[in-house]
Amino acid sequence: MNIPNTLTLLRIALIPVLLVMFYLPYSWARAAAAAIFALAALTDLLDGWLARRLNQTSDFGAFLDPVADKLMVSCALVVLVQADPRIAVAVAAAIIIGREIAVSALREYMAQLGVRSRVAVANIGKIKTSAQMVAICMLLYGKDYDSVVVYDAGYWLLMVAAVLTLWSMGIYLKAAWPDVRPGAPHQT
Repeated sequence: MNIPNTLTLLRIALIPVLLVMFYLPYSWARAAAAAIFALAALTDLLDGWLARRLNQTSDFGAFLDPVADKLMVSCALVVLVQADPRIAVAVAAAIIIGREIAVSALREYMAQLGVRSRVAVANIGKIKTSAQMVAICMLLYGKDYDSVVVYDAGYWLLMVAAVLTLWSMGIYLKAAWPDVRPGAPHQT
C-alpha cells in the first residue's frame, strides 16, 4: 500500500458519505455533498501525480484508479437524476455512464490484443472529465450562490460534458476500429 493507492481507496470510501450527505434534511447537506465530491475529484488528480512523482505506480493502482472514478461519478449522477428527473439530465447521465462502460470494455479488449496504447487517454477525454466533474459539483451543490445561478450553470455544463463524452468516445472508437472491425487481421 502506498500514498496514491490510499488516496484512491479514500475516494471509494467517500462514496457512501457523499450519498448520505446528499439526502440529509439539512440546509448545508447539499453543499457538504458537493465538497465531498470536489475532494474526491482532487484526490483523483493528486493520486496520479503522486504515483508518478514518487515513483509509486502499481498494477493495483492502475486497476483501481479508473474504477474509483467511475464509481464516484456514476453514483453522483444517479442521485442527481433522482433529484432532477428531467429527461435531459437522465440522458446526459446515461451517455456519461454508458461511455465509461463502453470505453473501459474497449480498453480491456485492446489490451488483450496487445494494442491498448491506441486507445490511451486523449486530451478531449481530459477536457470532458474536467467539465463533468465541475458540472457534478455544481449540481450537487444545487442552489444559487450570491448572483451566480449555480444549478443552471451546472446543468448546461453537464450537457456540454455529455457532448464531449460522445465526441471522445468517437475518437476512441475510430482509433480502435482497425482492430475491432469484423474481419480484423487478428480475429479468427
